[in-house]
Amino acid sequence: MSATRRKPGAPFRFNRNGSGSIVLPPRPLRLAGGAGIALAIAALVVLILWSIAAAASVEPETARTAIDIPHLLAMTSIQAGLTAVLSITVGTALAWALNRLRFPGRDLVVGLFASAIVTPGIVVAFGLLAVWGRSGWVNALAQAVFGAPLDIPVFGLGGILAAHLILDGAFAARILLTRLDAIPAARIKTGQSLALSAWQRFAVIDWPAIRGTIPGLAAIIFLLAFTSFPVVLLLGGGPANQTLEVAIYTAVRLDFDLYGAVILALVQIGVCATVVLAAAALAPIPPSLGPSRGQRWSDAPPARLVQRLVLFLCVLGFALPLAAILLDGLGGGLAALLQRPAFWRAAGTSLVIATLSAALALLLALILCLGRAATPGLALRTGIGVPAYAYLAVPAVVLALGFFLLVRRLGLDPAAAAPMVVVLANALLALPFAVATLGPPLDAIARSRARLIRSLGLSGTRQFTHIEWPLIGRDAGVVLALAFCFSLGDLGVIALFGTQDFATLPLLMVRALGAYRTNDAAAIAALMLCLTIAAFVIIPRLFGSAADARA
Repeated sequence: MSATRRKPGAPFRFNRNGSGSIVLPPRPLRLAGGAGIALAIAALVVLILWSIAAAASVEPETARTAIDIPHLLAMTSIQAGLTAVLSITVGTALAWALNRLRFPGRDLVVGLFASAIVTPGIVVAFGLLAVWGRSGWVNALAQAVFGAPLDIPVFGLGGILAAHLILDGAFAARILLTRLDAIPAARIKTGQSLALSAWQRFAVIDWPAIRGTIPGLAAIIFLLAFTSFPVVLLLGGGPANQTLEVAIYTAVRLDFDLYGAVILALVQIGVCATVVLAAAALAPIPPSLGPSRGQRWSDAPPARLVQRLVLFLCVLGFALPLAAILLDGLGGGLAALLQRPAFWRAAGTSLVIATLSAALALLLALILCLGRAATPGLALRTGIGVPAYAYLAVPAVVLALGFFLLVRRLGLDPAAAAPMVVVLANALLALPFAVATLGPPLDAIARSRARLIRSLGLSGTRQFTHIEWPLIGRDAGVVLALAFCFSLGDLGVIALFGTQDFATLPLLMVRALGAYRTNDAAAIAALMLCLTIAAFVIIPRLFGSAADARA
């Protein structure tokens, strides 16, 4: 596109795609870097998919490959669909309550629900066992009071839905709360002047604000539940509730049935790709990790009572499993765990892998987003941005299987390649969230400050250090914290590549549960939860302070 001439003193205008390319200085290195990383990721994904397809064509089909794919697909879809419906319902009610209520500690409660996206699923699943399991808090209390346990079934579909609801319901609430907080003040004042009831306000003001977000949010939650691995592995309770991810893991690790695993992986890729394409046509999901500053609105006492009840039940449902993990895990089992050399090896491995994966995810996201922001053409911008979302179509276990097959085809030792593969795979897992966080602010900077950058004659380096980094530093800290927490709690990749000498904390926790060392598992879960909370709180603040110092 040729540059449009502008008379001196004429108002500055952007072109139709909003990229500000009329005055934005050319950044060929940024464009080359973003395009190069996008091509490398796309080539890697194609190579992984080729290795999966090639394995399906050469692996002999044996009697062990008689896998009931329709049942697995139906079970996976049912639990993912129910999770999406329940999470949207509970999330809407919780967002409604948080938007209306004002109380001391509200920011802490909002932060608690925002942290759901980084809380490891394996930790939540273990927390449910600690509260509702056979030896959990509820049964212990019932035994003391009534002389008999309640015997609430925590394994099976009910337990899977409960764990997903804790994670995805809180996530949905935080997203929807962002939309409610963004309702214009003028609309709120109009509603107050009309004396709308709680139901009338929801129907007239709230629902129009959130209904556009719900389809895309439901698709994302469906995808997250469809590809859930640790929750189903711990709480599935047997083959009847097995999902595609767990079936792939079982086929590779327990049966070494590569043909069956490949067929399952191809089915999962097809379903996930379909959902991703459907979600791409829906409204975008707004970021939701910042503070909540809603408008004040006074509902009638009955409505406020319902709001307080909803908030109490949701806080109890989300916080109780986490409290059980901390209280049970930081007790007597911690001292014994700290004396085990295997724990220190796994902890060191987890921290190193999480740090390297987070740094790699941040670096890749910055290169991609800077390249995309410097690109004037819509087609090229799309080509640079799309490969970052490859994980949404190729989930963790499928990605790990592809890497595993690729390593075997190249004649490499899987044990030797495992550290590099796990770091790279975990970085790719966090990349969609990293690009979704850094992309919009960098695009906004390119639009709003392009004229200033050209007038000052800033180089690409000075543009980044003096203008872009002070504005995105806090977001970069959020990305680093997210990627660190995702990698720290990941089980899908390490489950296929882990060995006795190469294990992370999640894998060590699963092994402890398999050996009935529940005290060790509780202590590991508590330490993982503490590390996750610390990283999620500290890293963004450090990066924000550093960015403020540069501003």
